[in-house]
Amino acid sequence: MIVNSTPEGSAPRRRSARGQAARERILHAAVEAFAKDGYQGCSLARIASEVGLSQAGLLHHFPTKEDLLAAVLDERDRLDTRRFLADGAEGIEILTALEKLVEYNTYLTGMVQSFTVLAGESTADLHPARDWFQSRYDNVRTMVAGELRKGIDRGEIRPDTDCTAIAAEIVATIDGLQLQWLLDPKKIDMPALFRNYTSRLRDAIRR
Repeated sequence: MIVNSTPEGSAPRRRSARGQAARERILHAAVEAFAKDGYQGCSLARIASEVGLSQAGLLHHFPTKEDLLAAVLDERDRLDTRRFLADGAEGIEILTALEKLVEYNTYLTGMVQSFTVLAGESTADLHPARDWFQSRYDNVRTMVAGELRKGIDRGEIRPDTDCTAIAAEIVATIDGLQLQWLLDPKKIDMPALFRNYTSRLRDAIRR
């Protein structure tokens, strides 16, 4: 009879830690692959090779390419949400929180690049991320508009402000600056340009 001298539960914990580390390596490689070649242009075999796994090993963590894509997109949202909600900004202070988010994204070039590539690809009707991006943009616009309406309720923002339209404008400004920054980061100071925009916006909507 062989007696297991490993403390109870420690082996599963080690396996779990190894599994989590493998998932993180796969996600990192997928972010880079999607950023370079898009979803359609990269293969699971290539991503697996990048992290020293067989394709079967990768499929153990992400059973399909669509599952891996969803995990990459969810990771982007997790990072944004953590930063965006950190200060609990409400009302007109949502603009300050967004300024911090834009600044934070300058440290996440690969993630921003993959997000931008995938967002462009998702405009195709049958792209697997189309529904995700539609839902995300709807949720972000709704959330920003809701915070601006709180600003109206607090007397911070003019009551005739079209919060829905401004929310769409803010999202478009962020995405447009991200694209220009990715193409020419030496010329495009994304955080400074966005702060200039929000400064003008504050002046326009502040009560």
